[in-house]
Amino acid sequence: MTRGVTDRTLPPDADAPEQVEWAGRFVQARRRGRWEYAGRPGNMRAAVILAIDAGEVILVEQYRVPLGKFCLELPAGLIGDEEAGESAIESAIRELEEEAGYRAAHWEDLGEFWSSPGMLSESFTLVKATGLSRVGDGGGTEHEDIVVHRVPLERIAETVAEHRERGNAVDVKLLLLLGGGMIEDAAQ
Repeated sequence: MTRGVTDRTLPPDADAPEQVEWAGRFVQARRRGRWEYAGRPGNMRAAVILAIDAGEVILVEQYRVPLGKFCLELPAGLIGDEEAGESAIESAIRELEEEAGYRAAHWEDLGEFWSSPGMLSESFTLVKATGLSRVGDGGGTEHEDIVVHRVPLERIAETVAEHRERGNAVDVKLLLLLGGGMIEDAAQ
């Protein structure tokens, strides 16, 4: 049985003051009572782009230093890291072109999500892009080496398996595309 919201009790240190243990340009280590976690300075967020066109999704592959390997992901970027006051949609427009070389005719904000809430306070806004037009090669900025993949939706599971076989990481957000098949398999 699920308890109602009024039945919930907060942990004893939930309202303890937050302390920043150390801070870099893009990451902070924080402590609240007995809890340790990481976040972005100023609660900076990210925009993640679900770019779909003609039954295909745009994915990117890039080296991720914390993982020590290449990672298959949805295109994404920090909101406001280049222009203060930038919205999630504005960031997504910039990042889709920069990382993947596409522009979209239609944009939809699908909401805010947290990818690892037990350890990170960072959130991202998922943005859907449709009506895609190729306008460049993508690849990211001069310090990024992003490979763009245009994958048929019916080949997502195979593509993920191929990347895993190569030793690549797979971003948790790809569960968005794998979920239906995983749920169907579990129900059988």
